[in-house]
Amino acid sequence: MTDTKTAVAPAEPVLEAIPAHVWRVAGVVVFGAVMSMLDTSLVNIGLNTIATDLGATLDSSQWVASAYLLALAVTLPLVGWLGRRFGMGRIWLTALVGFTVTSGLCALAPNIEWLIALRIAQGLSAGLLVPAGQALIGQVAGPRGLGRVMSVVGIAVVSAPAFGPTLGGVMLAHLDWQWLFLINIPLGLVAFVLAVRLLPLGKGARADARFDVTGFVLIGAGLSLLVYGLGEYGSRGAFSAPTVWVSVLVGAVALGGFVLRSARGRGALLDMTMFRSPVFVTANIANTFSGASLYGAMLLLPLYFQLLHHQGLIATGLSLLTFGIGGILVLPIAGRVTDRYGGGVIAVVGNALNVLVTVPFAFGDAATNAVLVQVLLLIRGMATALTGMPVVSAAYASVRREQLPDAASMVNILQRVGGSVGAALLAVVLYRATTAGLALDAGFRQAFWWLTGATSISLIGSIFLWRAESRRIP
Repeated sequence: MTDTKTAVAPAEPVLEAIPAHVWRVAGVVVFGAVMSMLDTSLVNIGLNTIATDLGATLDSSQWVASAYLLALAVTLPLVGWLGRRFGMGRIWLTALVGFTVTSGLCALAPNIEWLIALRIAQGLSAGLLVPAGQALIGQVAGPRGLGRVMSVVGIAVVSAPAFGPTLGGVMLAHLDWQWLFLINIPLGLVAFVLAVRLLPLGKGARADARFDVTGFVLIGAGLSLLVYGLGEYGSRGAFSAPTVWVSVLVGAVALGGFVLRSARGRGALLDMTMFRSPVFVTANIANTFSGASLYGAMLLLPLYFQLLHHQGLIATGLSLLTFGIGGILVLPIAGRVTDRYGGGVIAVVGNALNVLVTVPFAFGDAATNAVLVQVLLLIRGMATALTGMPVVSAAYASVRREQLPDAASMVNILQRVGGSVGAALLAVVLYRATTAGLALDAGFRQAFWWLTGATSISLIGSIFLWRAESRRIP
């Protein structure tokens, strides 16, 4: 008698149905993500109009954007401790109210000094809004459904920077600049009503949690100085200016001190034991350079259309719409395949595709076919949907539930730092190319090569993430 063995193909992973209450939470949280991301796009477009109306110089009006980003960096590390102390739902709701109220107050600012001060308050709320929302989703969705649910929030990340320039241009053409802030009020009111009815506000699990004052000073000052220094580097085009190198150096030293202090153990502001997970480490390497690629592109592409193709503000916004459309179309699919196969392999596909569609820009010039440019932007939007959300979902799925607030802080911190580095670097590349006497199209080609490099490093990080996920014991 002969034994026969039949090879059985491994079964496809079965996706569990996501409960309705999880989708409701995600639907509410996405309001906060849209408000935060859209606000940045709208205000950046209106800086010149704001400066003219308030009788301020363009240099001082830049602080309307810079002060917001610096304040946002201060509160990002607080999400974990506040969530443990008061409950993540309560933190998100408080941040939403703060962001909405300060948006209205910004519209009432009588001069540039008051507007900058109110933007600081708005940034403090924004720094809590997005990571608190992501942590809340992670807590209610669980690791098996995280990709599909996070894809809802990903719509804001991809679409707001793409639709913001068009919306801002139309608003400035027909309305006063104050409406760039007032638009947040109806969104905030709807989100508040829904949140009170649908969000699990919860209570803090550790009412006696000790606040690490020293750690907060180190990371808050470190992030603010680093973001400020990188912004100055992008504006000045040189690292030799004291405002650049002193800020970057002191910021890096402060962040190093925070890491060393936190690595010693209990009582730290952020739980650094998360980095014992190879999946969390590799996901955040990919996340950092994905942030550099995304925010770098969002700086470079509007300038590409305005300077190289001589398009106006509204036309530039319309040209960027295809990027957002591509992301919106693919995000639901990206969420499903992430839950089925893991974030690493999906991010590899997304980053590889992103590299392929960036290279043609590095060979192009002002005569590049407009239809080809739109096709490339559509594919880039699709690729971005396959890159950012799967990596973030993989990071969150790799930590314990009680670590999610700290993980949300760290993921957003690294993404913002990566974005600051990417935007500053590309701004300097363009600045130096033009001051060196190169043609404008040659300067953009250099910048797109650097953007390709950042995306390539994100691709390498995604490959290591894929390997780390495949080695993890189920």
